[in-house]
Amino acid sequence: MPPDAVVTAESPAPERERPDRPRVIAFVSDQDTETALREGLLEAVPRGFEIRRGTVRAAMAALHKMPTPHVLIVDVSGEDQPLSALSELSDVVEPDVRVLVIGDREDLNFYRQMTHGLGVMEYLYQPLMRDMVARYFGPLILRGGQAAEAVAGGRVVTVTGARGGTGASTIAANLAWHFGVEARRHTVLLDADLHRGTTAMLLGAKMGPGLRTVLEAPDRIDELFVERAAQPVSQRLHVLAGEEKLTETVAYTPNAAERLLDALRRRYNFVVIDVPWSALPLHRDLLAMAHQRVVVMDPTLGSVRDALRLMALPNAPKQAARAVLVLNRENLPGGLNRRQLEEGLKMQPDVVIPDLPKVVGLAASLGEVAMAGRGGFRSGILLLAREVAFVRLLDSSAPGTVKEKGGGGRLRRLLGLSS
Repeated sequence: MPPDAVVTAESPAPERERPDRPRVIAFVSDQDTETALREGLLEAVPRGFEIRRGTVRAAMAALHKMPTPHVLIVDVSGEDQPLSALSELSDVVEPDVRVLVIGDREDLNFYRQMTHGLGVMEYLYQPLMRDMVARYFGPLILRGGQAAEAVAGGRVVTVTGARGGTGASTIAANLAWHFGVEARRHTVLLDADLHRGTTAMLLGAKMGPGLRTVLEAPDRIDELFVERAAQPVSQRLHVLAGEEKLTETVAYTPNAAERLLDALRRRYNFVVIDVPWSALPLHRDLLAMAHQRVVVMDPTLGSVRDALRLMALPNAPKQAARAVLVLNRENLPGGLNRRQLEEGLKMQPDVVIPDLPKVVGLAASLGEVAMAGRGGFRSGILLLAREVAFVRLLDSSAPGTVKEKGGGGRLRRLLGLSS
C-alpha cells in the first residue's frame, strides 16, 4: 500500500537550519560501509559528517540524548524485525528528519515495504559501493528530494470546550505534557486565546509576543523564529502562548495559521492546540487544519447542547474520524448523571474524567500538571492520548491499557511521513 503522503521536503536553506541539529549522522555496523558512505557523500557533504559504529538500536540510544539530525542514516543489518525497530526509532526523532536506511536484505518486497509502506526516503542493501551511495543517497542529502505537495510532519490535535469552564485548557495542557514529558515526543502546546489563555500558566511556562508577531506578520515565520518564540517546559515540550492587553486587537493575517502550523509540524511530532470555538478567523482556521479534534464537555444541560453542535460540524479536510468527545468532571454535584447525558447526546462519551476539584485545582494553583500523580484524572488523559494519537499508554493501571497501537502508519505519522 502506498504511503499517505510524499515523504520528502526540500532541504532547508543553510541559514535557516537550526544550529543545534547536525546536518547528517550515520550509524553503521562495519568499516566497509563507513568507507563507502564517506567517499560516496563527499560531494553532498564536502565538510564531512559524523559516523558512529552501531545499528539502528545504537541510533535509538544515542538520539535519546542528542538533537535529531536533519538527515539520519541507519543500519538495520542483522535485525530480526527491522520494520519494528524503525517504528521504535520514531519515538525519539523530530518529525522532519529524512531517514535513509542500509540493510542486508535485497528482495523487492522488502524494498517496497521500506520506501512505499514506511516512507523511508531510500534503502540500499549491502555491500555498499561508493557510486551507489553517491547516486542514490547523495541527491537526497544535497537537495532533499522533490518538494512535497503539502508539508509532511507532526499531528495536529485541537482541544475545544463545549462552553466556558469545562476544563478544556487543563486537559490540553496535561495531554501535551504527557506527549512531551512522559512519551518523549517532540511536542508544542499552542494557546489560541492570546488575551486570556491559561495553558502556559498551568505548565509554569513563560508567555511572550512571538505568537502575535507570527499571526500578524507570517512572512517572518521560519523554523528558527518558531524555535525562539516557543518557550521550553522540558526538553521535548514547548509552549507558544501570548498575553496581550485586553484593549488591543490582534490583526490576524489570512493564512497565517496555515504557515505557522506548517512550521510547527516540521519541528514537532505533536501540535496540541487549545482553541475555543468562536467566529474569529484564527480559531476557525486552526480547527479546519486539525488531524483530530477533541470536544470537552461537563455534565450540564448547556454543555450537552453545545457539545452536540460542535460534534455536528463537518470534519476538517485532514480529519479522518469524528471529534473525540470527553466528559470532564463526571459526578459534578448538581450535574446530570450518566444516563441523562447519554440520552441527551444519543451517544456515549469516548473518554470520561471524574470530578476531582482538589487534585486539579491544587495543581492549577501551583502551576503543576494534575496527571503527574495517579488516579482518575491521569487515567483519563492516558486514554485520550490513545484515542487521538495512538501512542502507547505508560500506566498499566489505566483501563484498556495497551503497549501500542498501530504499526507502519505510526512510523509515517511520528517521523513526519504522512500529512
